[in-house]
Amino acid sequence: MPVWLRAMVITVIIGGLLAIGGVVHLARTLPDLSAIEPAPHTGEVVLLDREGRTIARRGQSTSAVITADALPQNLADAVIAVEDRRFYSHFGIDLIGTARAMMSNIRAGRVVQGGSTITQQLAKNLFLSPERTYRRKAQEVLLALWLENRFTKDEILALYLNRVYFGAGAWGAEAASRRYFSKPAEELSIGEAALLAGLLKAPSRYAPTNDARRASVRATVVLDLMYATGRISQDERIAAASTPIRVSRGSSSPGAGWFADWVMTQVREMAPGHQGDLIVRTTLDVDAQRAAESALSLGLETPDWARGATEGALIALDSQGGVRAMVGGHDYAQAPFNRAVNARRQPGSAFKPFVYAAAFEGGLGPDDVFMDAPIAYGDWAPQNYGDRYEGEMTLERAFARSSNVIAVQVAEATGRGWVMRTAQRLGIESPLQNTHALSLGAYEVTPLELGQSYLPFMNGGRRADAYAILSVRTAEGVMLFEHEPVLGERVLADRILRQMDGLFDAAVSYGTARGAQVDGRLVRGKTGTTNDNRDAWFAGWMDGLAAVVWMGNDDYTATDSAVGGAGPARVFSAFMSAAPVPPRGLDALLADAPREDDPIANLLNPPEAPSAPETTESGEPEDAPQDEESDPIADLLGRIGGAQ
Repeated sequence: MPVWLRAMVITVIIGGLLAIGGVVHLARTLPDLSAIEPAPHTGEVVLLDREGRTIARRGQSTSAVITADALPQNLADAVIAVEDRRFYSHFGIDLIGTARAMMSNIRAGRVVQGGSTITQQLAKNLFLSPERTYRRKAQEVLLALWLENRFTKDEILALYLNRVYFGAGAWGAEAASRRYFSKPAEELSIGEAALLAGLLKAPSRYAPTNDARRASVRATVVLDLMYATGRISQDERIAAASTPIRVSRGSSSPGAGWFADWVMTQVREMAPGHQGDLIVRTTLDVDAQRAAESALSLGLETPDWARGATEGALIALDSQGGVRAMVGGHDYAQAPFNRAVNARRQPGSAFKPFVYAAAFEGGLGPDDVFMDAPIAYGDWAPQNYGDRYEGEMTLERAFARSSNVIAVQVAEATGRGWVMRTAQRLGIESPLQNTHALSLGAYEVTPLELGQSYLPFMNGGRRADAYAILSVRTAEGVMLFEHEPVLGERVLADRILRQMDGLFDAAVSYGTARGAQVDGRLVRGKTGTTNDNRDAWFAGWMDGLAAVVWMGNDDYTATDSAVGGAGPARVFSAFMSAAPVPPRGLDALLADAPREDDPIANLLNPPEAPSAPETTESGEPEDAPQDEESDPIADLLGRIGGAQ
C-alpha cells in the first residue's frame, strides 16, 4: 500500500475515532431525556377589568393542550410554512437550512443564524439553554435525532405548539388562540393562524396587542409562504389577506401591560403558596384604558402639545383610589418602564394646592391680597414663569395664574412645616424637605401618589390610597381575597374644600389650565411646569374621576417650552371626553357621608387675614418658620388632625 494511501486511511480512522469520541462525550453531557414533561410552574394569572373583561394573562396556563391526533390544520400549515417548510421530509435536521446558516455564520465570524428545524427548536425548549454556541448546537442536533426516533412527526409538532411562546403571557398555541381570539385553536381561520405563526419570530414585537399594523404585515408574509409552499391556494391567500382579523376585545389594549406588571407584584402576596391558576378582578376599566392610551399618544405625537417631550404618563383614579386607567409611557413594547408608578419627577406648581389648603386651614382666604412682585430670601429669589408680575392680586387669582412668588409668600406666612404635613396627610409619600422651594414643587413625586393626594379635593375631603385589586380567586372559584370598600380618614374640612373648589375653578376657567376644559362639564385642576420646562403636568378631576398627566424626557433634558397648560391639560381633556363616567356607588357614599367643618380651624381663623410677611434687610421673612417646631399653630393643628 502506498505511503500516501496508508496515511489517508490512518487519518480517516483517527478522524472517525475522534468524531465518535466527541459524540460519546456530548451524549454523556446531555440532560435527562426522561424529563419530557415541562417542569412544574406557579400557574397562570388571568387579570380581568372591573366588568370581567380580560386585560392580561401572566404565567403559563394549566389548561387544555393540543394533541397529535387533533392538530389544528390551519395553524399547523402556517407554522410549518414559516418555521420549517421541509418538516415532514427531513429526519430532524434540515441539511439545506443548516448549510445556509453555516455560511452566514462563517461570514459573520460568530453564530448569527441557527437554521433550526421545529424538532431542534423543541429540543432546545425542552432541555437546553438559549445560548448560541457550537457545543450547544451539537447537543441540539443529537436531541433532535432522539426526538425523531422517539415520536412521530405529528407528536413532535404537537409538543412544539404546546410549549412555544406567542407573546402577551400566552404559552402554547391553545392559550394564544384563546388570548387573542377567544376561541379554541381548532377554530382558527387561515388569517388568524397566519397571525399566530408570525409571532414566533419575535412574540413581543409582532403581538397585535402591541402593534396591530406590524402584526398584520407579518401575517401577510406568513400567508405568502403558505401559498409558496402549496399549503393554501391563491384564492385562499387573497381571501385571508383581505379579511379583517379581530383581536379579542380584552386583548386590544397594549398599554394595559404597565398595569398588569404593577398588579402582578401584588397578586402573589394575596395568595401565598398557591400554585394553580388564579382569576384576578381589578379596578381597571378597559374603556377608560383605551381612552387614556389614545389621549396620551395624541399628546406625544402632536408637536404643539408635546413641545419636545418624548415620554409621558397618565393615571386615572376613582374617588376611592381605584385605578381606572394607567399608561406608563408612549410604547410598552419598546419601553415597559412604568412612569406612572415609578418615575419620580418634580411636580412644580401642581404642588401648590397643598400650599393653599394649608394656608386656608391657617386662616387665609381666597380674597386675601398679596403682592405679585420680585422677592428674595437671602441668595434665593423665586421667579414667576416668564419673569412676569402683576402687582397686587387675590389668592384666587394668584392660584389661577400660578404665581410662584405669591405661593412662596403664602407658604412662609403659613409655615412650611404645616404645608409639608398637609401634603403628607392628603397622600404624598415621597420625602419632602422644609425649604423655601417646597412650595414650588421642588421635591420629586410619582404621578400615582400625586393623583391619590388630589382625591380628597374631589371626594369630600377623605384620604384615599390608590389600589388595583378587587378580588383574587382560584380557577375553581375559591375566593382568596376580596377588597372591602371603606370610607377613608377625613383630612379636609368642608370650609377648606369650598375655598379650594373656587381656586380650581378659577385655574380652569381663566387661568393656566384652560386647555383642560371639556364642553358642558365641570373640570377642576391645576397645571405644573418645572425649571427649564423639564416636566409638564396637569392634575385634576371631572365627574368623580381624577387623572394626572405628566410629559417630559426620561433623561431630564429640557423640552421645547412644554408647559402643563399645553400638552398635559389637553391630554386630560381628550381623555375625559372619551372615558366612561364612574358609576355612583361608593362615590355616592362619599358624597352623602357626614361632613363637618373643622371647629378648631374655624376657631383659629382670625377676623382679618394676614398680609404678606415683612422681610428683614437680609431678605429673610422675620416670622418665617425655619423648621416645623417654629410654627406652634401648625403643630397644634397637626396634633389635633393626627398629622405628625
